Amino acid sequence: MNDYQLMIDAYTEAGGTPDVFKDSKIAHLVVHKNKVIGSHLVRGLLLEPKETESGVDIKLKVIKGVKIEYPVHLCFGVLPKEGIQEIVIKAIIEEDAGVKLLAHCVFPNAVKVIHKMDAEIEIGDNAYYEYNEVHFHGERGGVEVIPKARIKIGRNSRLMTNFSLLKGRVGIFNLDYESEILDNSLLEMTAKIYGYGDDRIRIREAGRLLGKASRGLIKSRIAVKDNAQSEVISELSACAPDSRGHVDCVEIIQGNAQARAIPIVNVTNEFGKVTHEAAIGRVDKKQVQVLMARGLEEEKAIDLIVSGMLK
Repeated sequence: MNDYQLMIDAYTEAGGTPDVFKDSKIAHLVVHKNKVIGSHLVRGLLLEPKETESGVDIKLKVIKGVKIEYPVHLCFGVLPKEGIQEIVIKAIIEEDAGVKLLAHCVFPNAVKVIHKMDAEIEIGDNAYYEYNEVHFHGERGGVEVIPKARIKIGRNSRLMTNFSLLKGRVGIFNLDYESEILDNSLLEMTAKIYGYGDDRIRIREAGRLLGKASRGLIKSRIAVKDNAQSEVISELSACAPDSRGHVDCVEIIQGNAQARAIPIVNVTNEFGKVTHEAAIGRVDKKQVQVLMARGLEEEKAIDLIVSGMLK
């Protein structure tokens, strides 16, 4: 089979729906290592990929006043055991425009693979941008994932990001997102990751509520077992009147795993407010006992509870 079909197979195993690549109403982009092997555009969306030595530079723009009807599907991946992929994204969502992206990143055979993403995102006034990223890794833990994003959100706009890595070993994961939010706009960031073996997870998400009545929510759900380690740094700063933010972090540990949560709340305006809650611990014992009473073994009961939290 050619690389395109292998990528689609991995995309399907990651939970994607391959029929979207045949639908003329749905825009898509498929990138294997540093090669663009599939693409399709729709009206109002500019998507310009440029192949580089180690990846692809992508310019994405949604034209003023256009709201893309169907999610744009992206598929990034490295199929061999070794390789590097560097994705650079410059996204501009113009005034009164909107788009939803669904990205699947697949590394099913990784032994020594590096995947980097560096994104700059500008969201105009009265606009929205939603980015959902799903990862599928193999069982060897040979992936290093380094996503970085710098985001600016205009007035009366919203940004939503959802990251999930629930299939396969995490390997090494180091996420760093920063955002600035103007008047009456909304930021929501969610991360869900399950690490085991000797996986290493580090997440830093920060939002600066610069505009009046701006809102922010940073939410994480992390589970680690065996010898895996996680560190979650969630930061919200309320810098304007009536700005409101909340940080919500839950981490579950099993075995010899280690978890660390660092919520940072910062208020520089007397009419702003940021709250936080963070919890780290093992799975609730009573929930495990209930499932065991219904016939599940302890390990399967714990996995079921953790899966429920993450999904």
